[in-house]
Amino acid sequence: MWPRRFANASPTSITWICDSTSGCTCGRSRRAGPPPRHSGGNGEDSLARNERYVVGLDIGTSKVCTVVGELVDGGGVDVIGLGVAESKGLKRGVVVNLDAAIESIKRSIEEAELMAGVEVGTVHLGVSGPHIKGFNSRGVVAVAGKNREVTRDDVRRAIDAARAVSLPAGREILHVLPQDFVVDEQEGIGAPVGLTGARLEVNVHIITGSATTTQNLIGCVNKAGVVVVETVIGQLSAAEAVLTPDEKELGVALLDIGGGTADLAIFERGSLWHTAVIAVGGDHFTNDIAVGLRTPIPDAEKIKRRSGCALSSMVGEDETIEVASVGGRRPRVMVRRILSDILQPRAEEIFHLVWDEISKAGYEKSLNSGLVLTGGGAVLDGVSEIAEQIFDLPIRRGSPVGVGGLADHVANPAYATAVGLVIYAARHRSSDGARAGGGALTRMVGRLRTVFKEFF
Repeated sequence: MWPRRFANASPTSITWICDSTSGCTCGRSRRAGPPPRHSGGNGEDSLARNERYVVGLDIGTSKVCTVVGELVDGGGVDVIGLGVAESKGLKRGVVVNLDAAIESIKRSIEEAELMAGVEVGTVHLGVSGPHIKGFNSRGVVAVAGKNREVTRDDVRRAIDAARAVSLPAGREILHVLPQDFVVDEQEGIGAPVGLTGARLEVNVHIITGSATTTQNLIGCVNKAGVVVVETVIGQLSAAEAVLTPDEKELGVALLDIGGGTADLAIFERGSLWHTAVIAVGGDHFTNDIAVGLRTPIPDAEKIKRRSGCALSSMVGEDETIEVASVGGRRPRVMVRRILSDILQPRAEEIFHLVWDEISKAGYEKSLNSGLVLTGGGAVLDGVSEIAEQIFDLPIRRGSPVGVGGLADHVANPAYATAVGLVIYAARHRSSDGARAGGGALTRMVGRLRTVFKEFF
């Protein structure tokens, strides 16, 4: 019912790094203990300061991204650190080389630590890949409260009934996200507590993953020296950073185009109703360039980033690019439109696969807010224009919003998941503190209007 939490995780996600260059008498090493008390204070003050930090870790096929955020008054979060490293040892969410993956994670975290001036101890981890599956379920219970008034316990029992599904061997539930409630056939209820009725139903979206794949990823992070306190799927994280409440309410599709996959999430009436993973991503563009232009993979990636355009009509006929050759041969100069002719079919393939998924799920007429593209693949020129042609819907490119501090450093679709993890962590850190001791229901993850909206 809830995202994964780990009992051995420290409540303090950051250890202060003492970087004083003069007059320091705190006696602490650069990587030990709570904040040094250069200006007085006590242990309680130090702990309170540490608890104001949250960290998001997004481990993708092409990059590892770490974002450090500091909680601010009013429930917001300031970005204070960003670390990006090339991803090695991971393919489509699956660890294929443990040592290489650990080293990539370490480099990303250390870069973020250096910028933030703090040491990362725990993280919120984004999970993605073809092993992630989602489906809708419904739970039904009789209202047991006094005078047939719906209580929080009734809501909890209904959600437990919805999550009581049979799963294939080796799979585990990552999220159970309530969508809406039904009280005695009155549908579309967001907050049923206090209403009167004999029967309570709940619609939920259940997201599952491969237990082995998820545990291997968590193991990599632990071996890199930090503890995973919670895992959140990539689509849910990215949605936190790039979608507006109005878009979720009216109906919107979010497509996170990563290196190995394109992750789809459909929101309607404020809730998540459909998720899917398309096994094609930005690295397929790179491979197509390498084969089509006969150039090494690293050079193909550079060409894609520097000169790529997925729509040939947007490229001038006289534009040229320099292409590195293999085997030590001399570079060649080619017409840029040849590059676009390679990229366009792959972009069209991705969007046709996505449209087929949307249509199969029955949401083709529900996307009143259109499609929001995010992830590193959304940065490629021409991608939004091709999507408009195929979907015939409003299209926009989604960059992270809703954070302060070094917001300009993360204002790129490629950082949407990592920033979303920080926003998610900050939101739930605040609500967990406000509801301490409130029982199991208070940990429920799901966007429920009014009374429950903070849980999603």
